[in-house]
Amino acid sequence: MDTSAYLRSHIRTVPDWPAPGVQFRDITPLLQDPKVFRVLIDTFVHRYMDPALRPDVVAGLDARGFIIGSVLAYELGVGFVPIRKKGKLPFTTVEETYELEYGSATVELHTDAVKAGDRVLLIDDLIATGGTMMAGRKLLEKLGAQVVEGAAIVDLPELGGSQRLTDSGLSLFTLVDFAGH
Repeated sequence: MDTSAYLRSHIRTVPDWPAPGVQFRDITPLLQDPKVFRVLIDTFVHRYMDPALRPDVVAGLDARGFIIGSVLAYELGVGFVPIRKKGKLPFTTVEETYELEYGSATVELHTDAVKAGDRVLLIDDLIATGGTMMAGRKLLEKLGAQVVEGAAIVDLPELGGSQRLTDSGLSLFTLVDFAGH
């Protein structure tokens, strides 16, 4: 079994959550099994040890991006910065608002989280519409950082996020694709 199929076999689908018709892709089984969690993290580590892709900093999107991103940063020997929902960071922040299917949301980043010229890997658990990752990228770029790649465990291509992100010029790396499901 290849890595993608192995990881996919440990992602739980929860029908009709959080709303009717939604097929929620739950990554918690990936995190609960130490062997599967190791395969997940090692897959990212091996990719980002490559000097061409190696970041100076890993930025994780609230909240599941914190889990993967902080462990990945530790393994790579680089810093980790959280991109949080509005009102959760205690210091001076920059913010970016983005549109959701119904309404909008805002994410924030400390103004001293990255330096101009830092190479940043932006990571989350899943790409759906791409709004959160796009907002995170804009925050990092406001501070002068360069987002070298966006990464996620799961891509839901039918929702258009990965296409939107790549159309904007962001290189993407995902491990499991749930197209057509």
